[in-house]
This record gives sequence, structure tokens and C-alpha cells, in this order.
Amino acid sequence: MHWSLLVTPPLTGAENMALDEALLERASASGSAVLRVYTWSKPTISFGRNQTARGTYDPGRARECGIAVVRRPTGGRSLLHHREITYSVTAPATVAGSLRESYERINRLLVGGLRRLGVSVEVAAPRERSLPPSAAPCFERPAAGELVVDGRKLVGSAQWRDQGAMLQHGSILVEDDQPLVSSLAGDVALPPPAATLAAALGRTPSVDEVAGALFDTVREIECVDADTLQIDSALESAQARLAARYVDDCWTWRR
Repeated sequence: MHWSLLVTPPLTGAENMALDEALLERASASGSAVLRVYTWSKPTISFGRNQTARGTYDPGRARECGIAVVRRPTGGRSLLHHREITYSVTAPATVAGSLRESYERINRLLVGGLRRLGVSVEVAAPRERSLPPSAAPCFERPAAGELVVDGRKLVGSAQWRDQGAMLQHGSILVEDDQPLVSSLAGDVALPPPAATLAAALGRTPSVDEVAGALFDTVREIECVDADTLQIDSALESAQARLAARYVDDCWTWRR
């Protein structure tokens, strides 16, 4: 499977989600994979595709705090996109393998890239019981297979499949401002601290540095001739078409 690599400038929540869904459509048509690394133009809380948010999170309070809200096409729990770096992988499902196989395959890329940076990251051991669906924040505690440092969650990921292709999102914490998610939900008890790149490295890496480490790992273990993707008019058109869903409150607050 051929891979392409993409770093994009900060975008709004709707623009980011629409571009990832456009890349999903591209994977279905092209049979190739894309690893995208990106950030957000303003602090944004994203809800998982099927997470209950209505009645738990107050949109007015979020606006007062200067925080935007969007719902992802992928599953998982709520998280704050601010002091973090987001990745997405899109690929044809037939080549990516089963859900478990594709998670493990992407984990190898993430672990390899983060270790290149000097982060002692590990894959969380299986639990006796999986985490139930919940309105709880994504970084409250790690699930089996997620990436941790000293037992604390560093990367949260979720996957969605459609049109014969897969999209996996993930958030790599640079600093831990995730307790704000709990406070906006009215929780008194704050979650335990998460792992961060800043704490693991003793410094704050740039987006380009993290992207470069991940891209080098793709070229090492997946696709030696992985190229840089250029966003063309077809992707721009698909992004504009798909953005309408992600600005619609009927989607954002559907549950």
C-alpha cells in the first residue's frame, strides 16, 4: 500500500473533520493511505461519534470560555484540542486489515515515531473489562492498546469505517489541559493527570518535529517511497461539501 504524508496548518473543528472525511473518501477511491498531522485554530472540544453530550456539556459555557465544539466522525470520548497534536490515518479497509490489526499497525507507527523523539512510550496492557461507553473525558484513563508513559495515557485514538475505507483519529498530548473537559461537564472530581510530551522530553516539541518523526517511521516500516500529499481542488471541494455536517448543531448535539 502506498502512503502519502500531510501536515496542514491550524484549521477549525469543522474544517479538520471535513478534511479527514474527504481523505477517507480519497482512500476508498485511490487504494492508498495518508498520515496527516495537524492542530486546531482555536481550543475545541470534540465529542465521539456516538458519545452522549447533550445535557452533559453546556454549549453556552463553552462559548464563554472561548472553546469551540465539534463532533468527530470517529468514536471515542470527549477531548480538548489545544495543547496537543492530532494525527489521522486514512486507508482502504481491505488493505488495512481488521479493526484490531489496523490499530496495532498504526500503533507501531506511533510508538516508533514517539520513540524517535525520545519518549518511552508503551502499549497499555489489556484490562479485565473494557471501558464502557460514557460521557467521561478521553484521557481519564487508558484503555487496552492505547499508548501510555509510566501507566498514564499519552495518546487517545478512535476509528471509523465507511465506504470500504477506514479513518483513525488520535490526539497526542503536549501539555495536560484535559481537566477543562471535566470542568465544562460540571464534574467536581478532576481526572488523574495524563502523560505529556513536554513532561516526557523536558521540553515542548514542535508540530513539524513530531510529524517528521512519524513520517520517518512510515518510510522505515510501511512505505519507503512515501511522498508528500498536495491538497488539490478535488480534496478542497470534498472538504467544503462535507464541512456542512460539522457546523450543524443537529450533528454536534445529536446525542
